[in-house]
Amino acid sequence: MALKIWLNDRLVEKAEAKISVFDHGLLYGDGVFEGIRVYGGRVFELKAHLRRLFEGARAIRLPIPMTKEEITDALQVTVAANEIDDGYIRLVVTRGVGTLGLNPFICRDPGLFIIADSIQLYPEELYEAGMKVISATTVRNHPLALSPQIKSLNYLNNILAKIEALDSDVPEAVMFNHEGYVAEATGDNVFIVKNGIVHAPPVEAGSLEGITRAVVMKLADREGLTVVEKNLTRHDLYVCDEFFLSGTAAEVIGIVEIDGRTVGDGKPGPITCMLRERFYEYARGKEK
Repeated sequence: MALKIWLNDRLVEKAEAKISVFDHGLLYGDGVFEGIRVYGGRVFELKAHLRRLFEGARAIRLPIPMTKEEITDALQVTVAANEIDDGYIRLVVTRGVGTLGLNPFICRDPGLFIIADSIQLYPEELYEAGMKVISATTVRNHPLALSPQIKSLNYLNNILAKIEALDSDVPEAVMFNHEGYVAEATGDNVFIVKNGIVHAPPVEAGSLEGITRAVVMKLADREGLTVVEKNLTRHDLYVCDEFFLSGTAAEVIGIVEIDGRTVGDGKPGPITCMLRERFYEYARGKEK
């Protein structure tokens, strides 16, 4: 079946889903987006994703050309048209067509498109065996330069760190802020476990306030675990008992090595495995 894309106000065939080379989303990375999962045909945590999308757009003074209700309907139409049961949605709002100058207010008509497709970020064996990561030398953007809470179309900072990971033959890299504290991975949030306590960097350290992150913290609390948000150093990652990442596409995945140092006993730890299982149940409506 040919993929169908929602473009501005209607569904079009994939081959017709085109934007102008003068769109400032392309020219300058001027726009916002959300990655959203679909489980059993149900769009996951949609209200939280739309809230973050609209807040990010407001922060950069980008008017969104549809209401939350209209976007919700368009998402459902796009998911149904592509027969997505378990999959991934990319919802993007661009500044729109303008000139070669930076002035965003020349762009009178913001663009919006929705892609709904299947996704598998990491192979299943990585979830079972755990993943290796490195520390990136690329420093996370200073939060006073660009708020990490704006999920903008300019991901070059993350991409440079991703290149470091791939050059080191691992899938992911941990990024640190200008003060040397853990911010996030290139596309996921960071958690560690030490002495049975779950630790996460605060969003003030330079991480996106992830939707999956919030769900994992809620599930950990339900299980009676203590969750602490605190600044983490590279040393904390080296000596933790467990280490895992969370994200829309990744869900929950254990880390078993960082910078050549084994985490725990070299396998995803018990708390990581439990939270991965709980997230799977929660996302798919299979909670006991």
